[in-house]
Amino acid sequence: MGRRVLITGLATYWGGRLAQALEADPDVEVIIGLDTRQPTVRLERTEYVRSDENYSILSRIVRATGIDTIAHTFLVVDSTQMSSRTMHEINVIGTMNLFAAASASGSTVRTVAVKSSAHVYGSSPEDPYWFDETDKRLHSPRTKVERSILEVEGFVRDFARDNPHVSLSLLRFSNVIGPDLATPITKALRLPLVPKVAGFDPRLQLVHEDDVVSAILFALEHRLAGVFNVAGDGQIPWSEVCAIAGKHGLPLPTFGTSIGTEVLRRLGLVDLPPELIQVLRFGRGVDNRRFKEAGFEYRYTTAGAVEAFMEALRLRRTTGSKDPSYRYEEDIEQFFRHSPAVRRNNPQT
Repeated sequence: MGRRVLITGLATYWGGRLAQALEADPDVEVIIGLDTRQPTVRLERTEYVRSDENYSILSRIVRATGIDTIAHTFLVVDSTQMSSRTMHEINVIGTMNLFAAASASGSTVRTVAVKSSAHVYGSSPEDPYWFDETDKRLHSPRTKVERSILEVEGFVRDFARDNPHVSLSLLRFSNVIGPDLATPITKALRLPLVPKVAGFDPRLQLVHEDDVVSAILFALEHRLAGVFNVAGDGQIPWSEVCAIAGKHGLPLPTFGTSIGTEVLRRLGLVDLPPELIQVLRFGRGVDNRRFKEAGFEYRYTTAGAVEAFMEALRLRRTTGSKDPSYRYEEDIEQFFRHSPAVRRNNPQT
């Protein structure tokens, strides 16, 4: 029997990309994706199960299907996406239910990877140049995203201590950039003038979207256990990020920054969350050596990730937009998956 993988947040960007990558792996026998929404990318053999925001059905699915691997891709790390209540349901209650299912009596789960964020370290002028995995944040969390991620990581520590037979990897990703990804940073870099906080030029560390997917796959395949920072090599000033993008900065007031960000939001340009504003003031760097020592090889440095992002945007302006967006239609999906005519014509499906 091959691996039997369950993915949380199938309709999210990360859930969809991870499912597509796992479908190409012949050692993966079963892929099941949970989400409140239908998939947003075309999938060949991933089974979609509609769930509520806190994955209350997860225990039943694990028992019924013999899931041995869980990829928890859906932690909200951008406070502009939803209300505080919904974020708490997804991040805190959802993760709590996930670990309850994975640790239940008779559970077949042996590998878990959790996609977390370097927001757990915060961002302040007293921070070290690099945070390693054992460092603690120096200040109490200032934002709802940071608070929820800290709660999630508490569950991770408890589960790892109580279930030593499960290989659990906690991946703390730095801010992500990529041409197919819509985040406050990628939206900001698409503007004619890129927002910055007046008087600050922080050093940032970024990771390319392709390296994010590769990192999750690597952790699952090698059954890594422990906490790992995931970020491209090097830090570069925000001004240099803008220079690589060929953009000039739009200074936001040092005092009353929230007023400036609210203007940008009302104009429909970009919604900068408070956790990102802190990074645009003080920056943040994480030590990525532990994950590299485990054998992972990054494709992009921080500067390389920005260059690849801008090159992809320039290419799209030249050649046109991406393929038409995918729309999930359950009756069509059932036809292609189960029709005798399709299976006779394509015996490998």
